[in-house]
Amino acid sequence: MTTTTHSAYSQTGPPAQQSAPTVPADRDGRGGRFGREVGYLLSGLPLGIASFVLMIAGFALGASTLILYIGLPVLAATLSMARYLARVEADHIATVTGRPLRSGTSAAGQGGRRGGRWATVRDPQAWRDLVHAVLAFPVRLVSFCFTLVWLVGGVGGLTYGLWSWSIPRDGNDGLMDLAFGVSGRGADILFNTAVGVFFLVSTVPMVRGLTVTQTGLGRVLLRRGEI
Repeated sequence: MTTTTHSAYSQTGPPAQQSAPTVPADRDGRGGRFGREVGYLLSGLPLGIASFVLMIAGFALGASTLILYIGLPVLAATLSMARYLARVEADHIATVTGRPLRSGTSAAGQGGRRGGRWATVRDPQAWRDLVHAVLAFPVRLVSFCFTLVWLVGGVGGLTYGLWSWSIPRDGNDGLMDLAFGVSGRGADILFNTAVGVFFLVSTVPMVRGLTVTQTGLGRVLLRRGEI
């Protein structure tokens, strides 16, 4: 009796179909989606720093030592790491947006049948993954800074009246006095509270725009194939 088994790497089903289930963007309402987007943007900086350092160092070392015959395995290891980081980012994008990345073919995924152990070096997708790790760093840095400023500015401004007493005045009554010459603690509290309200009201569209920008870069360069 013959039995048929199906695996994630079978020829009858692309690996993208076997990926982890994604989270619908509206599964738990707007609040849940906003929380996932904030988590995605804030966690992007540590991942971006690690990815940038590993890719730049690995590529520089591999390219500079090609003539010594150790550059090729260094480049292969760097590109393998780039593919792993691309898989991590693809999972994050699928979770935060509810839409998986489009599948793509990867020559390295068929390394056992063609190309051998150096197939990764000839895989165009692996090089795109490396480029993404480098280009995504400034995007992640900007996204992290804006997200943190908007969240802290909103909460801090809205509660300014509760803790403004602890700020040393040095002969002035705060930002309103310095910028517009309007003195008085009441005016200072009202101004900072208004700034906090502005930050809070604009936080959702700001975070949404940053998320679209950061995930858009991944959708352009990454493909959720055999990575």
